[in-house]
Amino acid sequence: MTLKKLISAALLLLYLTACAGQTPGKQISQLTVMTHDSFAVSAELVAQFEAENQVKVNFIKGGDAGAALNRLILTSLSGAPEADVFYGLDNTFLSRALDNALFDAYDAPALAKISPEFKLDPENRALPINYGDVCINYDKAWFASKGLPLPQSLEELTKPIYKGLLVVENPATSSPGLSFFLASVAEFGETGWQRWWQALKDNGVVIVSDWESAYYTNFSGSSGRGGQPMVVSYASSPAAELIYAETPLEESPTGSIVADGTCWRQIEFAGILKGTPKRALAEKFVDFLLSKPFQEDMPLQMFVFPVLPDASLPEAFTRASAVPAKPASLEPQVIAAQRDGWVRAWTDLMLK
Repeated sequence: MTLKKLISAALLLLYLTACAGQTPGKQISQLTVMTHDSFAVSAELVAQFEAENQVKVNFIKGGDAGAALNRLILTSLSGAPEADVFYGLDNTFLSRALDNALFDAYDAPALAKISPEFKLDPENRALPINYGDVCINYDKAWFASKGLPLPQSLEELTKPIYKGLLVVENPATSSPGLSFFLASVAEFGETGWQRWWQALKDNGVVIVSDWESAYYTNFSGSSGRGGQPMVVSYASSPAAELIYAETPLEESPTGSIVADGTCWRQIEFAGILKGTPKRALAEKFVDFLLSKPFQEDMPLQMFVFPVLPDASLPEAFTRASAVPAKPASLEPQVIAAQRDGWVRAWTDLMLK
């Protein structure tokens, strides 16, 4: 029997022992956690949490981050929230969640270890769990064969030498597309981003609806071998290329451009739903999300980075994934107030 199977068997035995130790006829507690569709965690970790706390965790996947939040708002306003804990709120939607007073504050012990740059809610209603950077990825072999230098700013992407070389996602339909758009607003300002996007349009930028199409169809550095050697993706994508390579690679075939202001940092949060009758269990689940085992599980499950500073990263991440020193940023309140109008203006400029 492999070590992994032995661990799984031991965890199952622990879970069954915990259940057997309950008062006869007493039902095990239930905890409901709503997440976005990309949430993933090792089954062994969930089983261990359930066994230790004599609880059954029910996960509800509510769509992408925006759709899941909208669903949570509607059910909460109706007085019948579907969950006790919400995971997957990001900084582009943070103000909307806080303005709707969805969460109760929780001063989790692990917050003391976490860098202030991730703690965007001073009242600790939304607690940071992970982060990831949306950056331009490039095809190393393509650029090497052409002898072209990599662009080191968003402005440089409008140069004629990069004409037709970049594929981006529509910010109205894609999370990384929205993140890249917000990076452009942060870089060029509310009065300058349209000039830059027009210049990018004139320089042959390719626009698609979703990340999968951009990365796996258009990007020359992926399996699709498409026509664009640059794509808006994630700083963790080069690590994924290493991990999922059909044959072991010494080096990722792709890289990320992480020059100042060219990336957008997505921070994901969790919150305890206001008024949940399972408050104590909800706190324990948030503590679980901020525990070292979960934080070290996340990179290979969701290709994000842990906020816990002493959590170790997989070797592929340390080899292939660069972290930008100065990602672009905007205040969550500004994003909430302007996002929809900006996206409509972008659509009118770029797609009509």
